[in-house]
Amino acid sequence: MSNFYGVIPYLVSPLTADGNINEKVLGDLCNDLIAKGVTGLTPLGSSGEYAYLSDAQKRRVVEIVVEAAGGRVPVVPGVASVSTEGAIEQARLYRKIGVDGIVGVLDSYFPLSEQEVRSYFLDIADSVDLPIVVYTNPNFQRTDLSIDTICTIAEHPNIVGLKDASTNTGRLLSILNRCADKIDVFAASSHIAVSVLMMGGKGWFAGPACVLPEQSVELYNACKRGEWEHAARLQKRLWGFNEVFARFRLASCLKAALQFQGYAVGDPIRPQTPLDAHAAKTVTDALQAASSPEFAGA
Repeated sequence: MSNFYGVIPYLVSPLTADGNINEKVLGDLCNDLIAKGVTGLTPLGSSGEYAYLSDAQKRRVVEIVVEAAGGRVPVVPGVASVSTEGAIEQARLYRKIGVDGIVGVLDSYFPLSEQEVRSYFLDIADSVDLPIVVYTNPNFQRTDLSIDTICTIAEHPNIVGLKDASTNTGRLLSILNRCADKIDVFAASSHIAVSVLMMGGKGWFAGPACVLPEQSVELYNACKRGEWEHAARLQKRLWGFNEVFARFRLASCLKAALQFQGYAVGDPIRPQTPLDAHAAKTVTDALQAASSPEFAGA
């Protein structure tokens, strides 16, 4: 079981015009998020454009986030590779830097068997002494982890959490019924966070929390207080911002929203392009609606 809980934002990776990590902006963002109540930080997720960063850029992002957090909240970066060796190398490097855990992701080029997927996560867990949250997302992995596989890898002492992006509440209930005593479950989508927390989930790894931290934390706190109707209303309001992700790329949306909030995070990494003026206005309108003063009474 993990020590992770609450709202853990996926961070963007701010870049300068010459392609270097904008260290001050990333550090300021981390400090601001912690001040607003988040309970962890996850660099190098999809929001952080991990697939577009060089190894040197990834390392620097992790170093900056660890330094900015200063032990106040856990830092749990994403580790993703198409090869087991690549993932192990990342995990070992980030452990040396001082992270508190990792979110393990399987990238896939060729389709893999269930046993190969299982071995990927278990081999990482055998190779690094860190708590691991397994992120299963069929959109990235070309396959999904079966409930049997999840319960099997949950036996490993280093595999402590599951972030499941299937949005299938029946599947999550089965996982909780079969192995909740061995693994913590975290929400992975903004329209299901309240349901996951109601079923016994520990928290929410959330890209939107990078730009709507206070609202996301209030949703979590409302669930912990048992104020389910209030939490459901908050979730509906937050989902209005998430809906723009279906129209535009996640990282582009978050970077446009953060630019609007005054963070010089730079453009999405090429070959991606920034949102055009119409798309950016759609994003900022949705952001303003979700963060309006009357939000607290939603």
